[in-house]
Amino acid sequence: MLRQNLQQKLLQKLSPQQIQFIKLLQVPTVALDTRIKEELEDNPALEDPSLMTADEPVNEYDDLNERDDYDSETKEDTSTDEFNVEDYLQDDNTNDYSTSYNNGDDDEEKKETPIAIESTFFESLQEQLDLVPLSDTDFIVGKQIIGSLDDDGYLRRPITSMIDDLAFSQNVMVEEEDVLEMLKVIQGFDPPGIAARDLQECLSLQLKRKDVNNPIIKKAIAIVEHHLDEFTRKHYDKLEKSVGLNNDELKDVVAEILRLNPKPGDSNQVTTKQLQIIPDFHISNNDGILILTLNSKNAPELRVSRSYMDMFDHYDKASQKDKKMKEAVQFVKQKLDSAKWFIDAIKQRQQTLLKTMNAIMHYQYEYFLTADERKMRPMILKDIADKIGMDISTVSRVANSKYVQTEFGTFLLKSFFSEAIQTESGEEVSNKEVKKILEDCIGNEDKRRPLADEKLTEILKERGYNIARRTVAKYREQMNIPVARLRKEL
Repeated sequence: MLRQNLQQKLLQKLSPQQIQFIKLLQVPTVALDTRIKEELEDNPALEDPSLMTADEPVNEYDDLNERDDYDSETKEDTSTDEFNVEDYLQDDNTNDYSTSYNNGDDDEEKKETPIAIESTFFESLQEQLDLVPLSDTDFIVGKQIIGSLDDDGYLRRPITSMIDDLAFSQNVMVEEEDVLEMLKVIQGFDPPGIAARDLQECLSLQLKRKDVNNPIIKKAIAIVEHHLDEFTRKHYDKLEKSVGLNNDELKDVVAEILRLNPKPGDSNQVTTKQLQIIPDFHISNNDGILILTLNSKNAPELRVSRSYMDMFDHYDKASQKDKKMKEAVQFVKQKLDSAKWFIDAIKQRQQTLLKTMNAIMHYQYEYFLTADERKMRPMILKDIADKIGMDISTVSRVANSKYVQTEFGTFLLKSFFSEAIQTESGEEVSNKEVKKILEDCIGNEDKRRPLADEKLTEILKERGYNIARRTVAKYREQMNIPVARLRKEL
């Protein structure tokens, strides 16, 4: 049986302009230049006056009005096309958004940063392998081992898998003993501990490079090779009995092991993975008055190309247009629209960034004045979203990807948001305040008798914070602070 019914649905569809704005909003300042350059390369109707050194190009489209000799069969009715050239015309000498929030960055002297030429971790190992007299087969096996190491310098790939790789990819047939012999050779390279198959072997290799006749080194090797689990769990009383150490010897052995590098691959890595942070905002304290500025790198001087607007203008005045001209002008119009949308998205990005940060600054005014985390108010995304009249998702995109530079450090905006904790007096405070107290308590504790979570809970209750032990444990873990047993020192 066929039935008809009416159903009402509420759908939200984002326009291309909204999608472009959302994508630009998430771009950090350090990557904005790259994104703008990509758009400039892709769209000839978009220009950056600061990059232009030559005069504007001469008008090459004066003859568009004079093409009146088209065959009547090629003429098409274009009366349905509505183009308004005035929508694209603007004053090239003014930019209503690029100078509004300048903090002086454009006046800074531009200098090239020298880059040190270093060997990478793998190149360094390869150079050492080149110096060892080896047969062709052993050399190929050595290269295979080096290529199988991870960034930490460990060989976590099974020996049998490497043997299969050598057989199938390089037609080299070797036995497991051959690979293990070459592994010993590479484990003798620098940095010490390289090409180990696990942490235990890594630490043992480093200790065996030291004076093995030293009693402390001998006992350190014994602990690493036979009692590593007790060492990592800080069961020092068991170590004293198992290895036969007194308290002073145990201190020396522990100190020796702690000096070892658990990730030898990091010691010679070129620092290409470091992300440079350029703050999006600057807050300065002018005699108790906070001043917020937006990084001027967020305000590029962009404009629509005059030559493209002239081309469009000539088309608008042309009395007759053939199919090819119409297609060409449709292309021009598309590029002009795209340029306008991009400029509008950049402008909207600036306004949204400034509006959001201004609301955060005023919400946390006391904190930005004093740098005291105990003055930080509880604040969630909805608080700022309601204050500026924007969606929570918009505030979230700003908070998760933007940084502010203050007189006491540079911070991700997300770090200023926190949940509320109610004290015994009924006052709501930020959980940042509780975390700060926990950090201070743990920082001042006797490391020989560190404070357990139960004791920390009691201290907080004494100060008026009625918090459960599991919440204290959660906050401690969020601050990357280990449990009391692992904080114990000799």
